[in-house]
Amino acid sequence: MTHLLILFFVTFSAAFMATVPPGLLNMNAAKTSVKKGKMNGVIFSLGVSTVVMIQAYIAVLISKFLYKNPEVIDMLLKTAIAVFAFFAVYFFIVAQRENQISMKRVKVSKKNSFFKGMLLAALNLLTIPYYSGLNAMWNASGWIKFKVWDIAVFILAAGGGTFTVLYLYTVYFNKLEARSHRFSRNSNYILSALMLVLLVITMIRIFYT
Repeated sequence: MTHLLILFFVTFSAAFMATVPPGLLNMNAAKTSVKKGKMNGVIFSLGVSTVVMIQAYIAVLISKFLYKNPEVIDMLLKTAIAVFAFFAVYFFIVAQRENQISMKRVKVSKKNSFFKGMLLAALNLLTIPYYSGLNAMWNASGWIKFKVWDIAVFILAAGGGTFTVLYLYTVYFNKLEARSHRFSRNSNYILSALMLVLLVITMIRIFYT
C-alpha cells in the first residue's frame, strides 16, 4: 500500500511539473476559458486529461519496447517536428485573421470543447515517450510493479496532475477579466511562438543528443 502512495505522489508531481510551463495544452485551456467561459475551459481540460490517461496506459505497455528499440523514439520526435511546424504556422495565421475580423460571441457546445481537448492532447506526441521514461525509472526504483493497481494508480496520477494544472490555468486567466480581451487577441501569437520553441527543442534532441 505504501508504494502505491509513493507512486501516486511522484507520478502526480511529474505530470504537474510537465504541464506547468506554458505550452499548447495549458495555453489553449486558458484561451478557451477566456473566449468561451470557465465551464468550457474545464470541459476542455477534462478532454485533455482523458487522453493523457490513455497515453499513460499505452506508455506502461510499450515502455520496455521503446527502450529496446530507440529508433521508435526517434521516429516519434521526427513526427513531432512536422506537428509543431504546422501548429506554429496555423496559430500565426489564425492570429492574423482574428486581428482583422471583429470578435463575435458564439454559443459553443461543451462537447466541442471536450473533443478539442482530446484532439490536441492526442497530437502531443512527446507524452508517450515521457511517461514511458517515468515508468522505466519508477520500475527501477521499485515504485511500480506492473500489477493492475500499480498501473491504475500511475494512470490516475498522470491524469490528475495534468488536470490540476489545466484547471489552475483556466481559473487564473478567467479571473483576469480586465485583461481577457487583450489575452484573447494575443493568445494565438503566443501559441505560435511556443510551437516554434518546441520545434527547436525537438530538433536539438534529435540532432545533438
